[in-house]
Amino acid sequence: MIPDIEKQSNAKVKAFQEERLGDVLQYVNQNSPFYQRLFKAHNLSISNINTLEDLAQIPPTTKDDLQSYNDDFLCVPKTEIIDYVTTSGILGDPVTIALTDKDLDRLAYNEAISFGCAGVKKQDVIQLMTTIDRRFMAGLAYFLGARQLGAGIIRVGAGVMELQWDSILKFKPTYLIVVPSFLLKLIEYAKSNKIDINSSGIKGAICIGESVRNDDFSLNVLGQKITESWDIALYSTYASTEMHTAFTECEYQNGGHHHPELIVVEILDEDNHPVSNGTIGELTITTLGIEAMPLVRFKTGDMLRAHYQPCKCGRTTLRLGPVNGRKKQMVKYKGTTLYPPAIENVMNHFKDVESFIIEISHNQVGTDEILIKLASNASSPDLLQQIKDHFRAKLRVTPRVEFCDKDDLKKLRFPKLSRKPILVIDKRYLVT
Repeated sequence: MIPDIEKQSNAKVKAFQEERLGDVLQYVNQNSPFYQRLFKAHNLSISNINTLEDLAQIPPTTKDDLQSYNDDFLCVPKTEIIDYVTTSGILGDPVTIALTDKDLDRLAYNEAISFGCAGVKKQDVIQLMTTIDRRFMAGLAYFLGARQLGAGIIRVGAGVMELQWDSILKFKPTYLIVVPSFLLKLIEYAKSNKIDINSSGIKGAICIGESVRNDDFSLNVLGQKITESWDIALYSTYASTEMHTAFTECEYQNGGHHHPELIVVEILDEDNHPVSNGTIGELTITTLGIEAMPLVRFKTGDMLRAHYQPCKCGRTTLRLGPVNGRKKQMVKYKGTTLYPPAIENVMNHFKDVESFIIEISHNQVGTDEILIKLASNASSPDLLQQIKDHFRAKLRVTPRVEFCDKDDLKKLRFPKLSRKPILVIDKRYLVT
């Protein structure tokens, strides 16, 4: 079922959001030490901010703000906090995000309607292949969303291939929530153990943490590899801990759908101005309906483009395309601008590459360097040359590539406190 607001005209959605925006600004002005200080420092009166366009009067909030003044974003007494989560901290120290009981209800609603986008219904059973512990919001959100939707859920967690397939064969889930590269490992295990994956009953996979699409929504190399062996639908979903909101694809798989009852979206350029339609910019969000730690004009650091044409599914709201990369992970390499997802797509082309990690650093003259460490059972000069040739053909540049011990690489990809695999180590921002 599609929420009614997501089928309305642009004018009605805008009016709806502007009414909710007024509530948010009043709330943070009364309860948030950070925004009280920000509004005062810039001599801002919230009575002058009545439209979405008026938001431009407010300086954006950055991840650095959230890290430096974490506690000042809290709008409720600590006795009202029910759950604490932390961000992954890939580009800095993890940030604590607190949730009240009302926030958990909102999180459940968000995930229930997001599952609905991907076609999940009450009669479906979902296998959760990511952690629900370690202060991880996503796993909790998936469980709460399935519960609100009325669907079944199997909390298997990450890894443990034998248990994953035992659960699939025993409980007959219809959807998986999974990091997509893990699907390749499931396929490999099934082939080795004579499991007919296309008789397993799995209809679709809700893909988290990695992209399975190119910018034009066609399947990228990873997506193609999965669907060549497994006849399942792949649904991309994009979310972040800070915004408590997900953008998930519908059956037409043309971008993640915006839920205007939960979040205001801006796509901004370097000068914090809106980009023209169809242009890549930084996703900037204002949360609606959050009680503990609402955010106003928060710059996510993710670079992507929005699509505004109504979808065939009946939703009229904008859709977000695949993330081209994180703003801080942009690399200027030999005159070419790159983001790690483009590098990942090249590496996923090679079946002999079992795993890899991308290291970005500065060289002695201060320019960007890229080193790809890979593990392979077929380590050879020929494979190395094939990889370099493919990079040159696809991206016009060739980074350094070296073979690495499989166990050593595993330690890099799964640090001790990691909740998901790490594909990029950006040494440019490490403090020494």
